[in-house]
Order: sequence, then structure tokens, then C-alpha cells
Amino acid sequence: MAKTKTVYVCSNCGADSPKWIGKCPSCGEWNTYVEEIVAKETVGKRPVYGLTDGNKARPVLIYEIASEEESRLDLGDQEFNRVLGGGLVKGSLVLIGGEPGIGKSTLVLQTVLGLRGLKTLYVSGEESSRQLKLRADRIAHENPNCYILCETNLEQIFVQAKNVQPDVLIIDSIQTIYTELVESSPGSVTQVRECSAAILKYAKESGTPVLLIGHINKEGSIAGPKVLEHIVDTVLQFEGDQHYMYRILRGIKNRFGSTAELGIYEMRQSGLREVSNPSELLLTQNHEGLSGVAIAAAIEGIRPFLIETQALVSSAVYGTPQRSATGFDLRRMNMLLAVLEKRAGFKLIQKDVFLNIAGGLRVNDPAIDLAVISAVLSSSLDITIEPGICMCGEVGLSGEIRPVNRIEQRILEAEKLGFTRIIIPYNNLKGFDSTKCKIQIIQVRKVEDAFRQLFG
Repeated sequence: MAKTKTVYVCSNCGADSPKWIGKCPSCGEWNTYVEEIVAKETVGKRPVYGLTDGNKARPVLIYEIASEEESRLDLGDQEFNRVLGGGLVKGSLVLIGGEPGIGKSTLVLQTVLGLRGLKTLYVSGEESSRQLKLRADRIAHENPNCYILCETNLEQIFVQAKNVQPDVLIIDSIQTIYTELVESSPGSVTQVRECSAAILKYAKESGTPVLLIGHINKEGSIAGPKVLEHIVDTVLQFEGDQHYMYRILRGIKNRFGSTAELGIYEMRQSGLREVSNPSELLLTQNHEGLSGVAIAAAIEGIRPFLIETQALVSSAVYGTPQRSATGFDLRRMNMLLAVLEKRAGFKLIQKDVFLNIAGGLRVNDPAIDLAVISAVLSSSLDITIEPGICMCGEVGLSGEIRPVNRIEQRILEAEKLGFTRIIIPYNNLKGFDSTKCKIQIIQVRKVEDAFRQLFG
């Protein structure tokens, strides 16, 4: 019988210690050490990729390495392809995380069922084959080359993968998979680390792309050790409020593309529907005559869309006024309120301010600053912003409107959706021929100029 020992492993960075410590000396996090039982004889059993007997790795000069385009698989989903950088790279390891019930398994299952002519192996450690069949019938997608395997033992998964020889392998989820080389329960720090490293070795050696579905903890990050996110090639976050019908697929890490892209889906009874034009869905048509609503031209990645910024300003009932923001950074909103009070002369110190980005989105584009302060001022004065006006611009601490990137795409998107006027920063049109645009372009230098255009 193998002699075992107990070690304590940090769930954040993976550092180990012979005894429990309150603060991890490696990453500085508190109360992250958990007890693990490991066997001495299993140490070093995992083969290192590239050091097999038949093909030992050797140093190569960088100019001797052939540079070629990575071959990608078209997933048949424009949103998924965009976030991945153009498709699924062969031999890559992609991790998809999200809250329970947000639709991770539905997204992956309907994607692999739509892959025509590709053999896929869907390994489920959480659901039975009957449950997956019911979900597939609801999605109404069919793929005759999709194999279902309900297994949690990693060695058995590799045996079946060798027999099936799939073009795409899906594992749902990585926290339920265990290997016999480690004597600990599935989902533990050691199991997740060892299983993900073995799956990465399989993906690189066989050239088979692997999609991993992962759980998240209460802080919102991927559950398990932080080394899991370092091992994989791509980390995608599937997020959204369960009370809203929209879901967002956002790239956090991508070795084969940009991390600024995002895909938008609409949750329906029959699965997830791609939202190719989110502006039409994010803008409500019944806000005319209401104060506190401003339309902003935002960009996420290379995709422009118009969003509705809603603000409500009311007298503070208690001594301390409330500040609340949904879908927008609260600290940035407080900064914009300070600019509004200091530079524009509007007293909001005794007012409650509530801000909401319609549709359940969270936007990090600083170009919506102008729309935020315009919506706040519109609600404070109870004056409606005229329909047909949208705006974009970053607000500085001195009250100036700073230029933003990709101004041409913002203007063309507003024109396509029927807006008549757009307010942009001054001198932000360099190299752009605005004479061909039917929309009226108004350039402003400071917030006072923008307010003069909006409220007269």
C-alpha cells in the first residue's frame, strides 16, 4: 500500500505547504489553503509534453521556426467564432466558465450539434445521457456524428477518445473529472491541476481541440486553482443576469485572438439565439417624452452598438445620499458626478442618483461618459432629450470631452439605426469624410457645449 502524506494546497495559486497557513506567502491571499492527501509514489508519474522517448525536444532558433496560419474549425456560430478570433484552433484548450444555470452546457451542446461533417465526443460528468437527449430534442439540432459519454474517470475518457478519434472533444465539467494517479476527491486543487495538464497534453499531441466547461466560485472567478487558467489557451466567461434574456460570451484570455471581443445571445425555450444586431434589441421605442434617458454609441471589441443609459435623480430621503449603478462602474459614476458639480455648476450633493444600463449589459467603454452625465442632468432638470440624438465622448476631470477610438463605426451605426444627430468630441474626425453621411455631426469641446446642444 502506498504511503500517503497530507499537504495543504493554496486554491488560488497552487502553492503547497506541510501545514496550514492563514496567508499564502506566494500570492498573498488569506484562508485559501485546503487539505489534500497525496501519495509519494505517484509524484512525477505524469509525463511532460515534448519529452517522450521517441521525440525529445531540443532548442531551435526562432527564425528557423516556420510561421503559418493556425488552422481553425468553423463552429457555425458567428458570435462564438468572433470571440475565439475566427474559429476554434486545432489542438487548443478552451475553458468556458459561468454561473450555474446560465446556459454553458446549452451553448456548447447546440454548437457541437450544429457541426456538420465533424465527429464530436461530448463527455458529461454531471448529466445522464437521457438528460442530454432531452436537451438536444429541445434545441432541435441534429448531428449524426455526435457521441455522448457519461464518464468521470480521465483514463477511461482517453481510452474512449482513442477509439472514437473525435474532431472535437467536450468535457462537462472539469471539476467532476478525476484521475487515478491522485488520491483525492474530484474537484480538489490537485485533481483539477493534474487532469487539466493531462488533457492539455492530449490536445497538443493529437491536434484535437478540447472545450472544457468550468464552474465559478462565489467571487465570480473560475473555481479551482488559478493554474487552471494559466494552462488553457483560451478562457471565456459566459455571463448575464438570469432575470434577463440576454447572455454575453466574453473573452478573458485568448492566445489566438483578441480578448476585447464579445458575443451576445438571447435565451429562448429552443436554446440560444445569436444577436447579430444588438442595437435594435437594446434600444426601447417607448422612452419618448421621458427624462433621464440618453443614447450612447459604444464599442466592445470591434463591434459598435447603441445602448440606452437611464438615470434617476431624486431628493435624498436620508442624511446620506445614495449612489447606485447597474452595468457601470460606480467609482467612475461618482467621478462624473463630481465633474458635473465642479465644472458645470449643478448641485447634486443632496440628491440620490441611480444609473442603469438597459438590457442587463455591463459596459466598460469610457466613450459612454457623455451619455451618463447627460442622462443624470436630464433627470435632475426633468427635461427630455430629443429623440434622434445619440452621443459618445470621454469626460475628463477638467470637464473637457476627450476623443474616442473608432469614431467612424459609431457614426455609421447611429446613421444605420435612423438617428439624425450625433454629438462627438472636437477634432475626432481626422481622416474621415463626413460629407457622405446623412446624419448631422455635432462636435463639442466641453460638457457645457454638449449641454447647450441638448437642452438649449
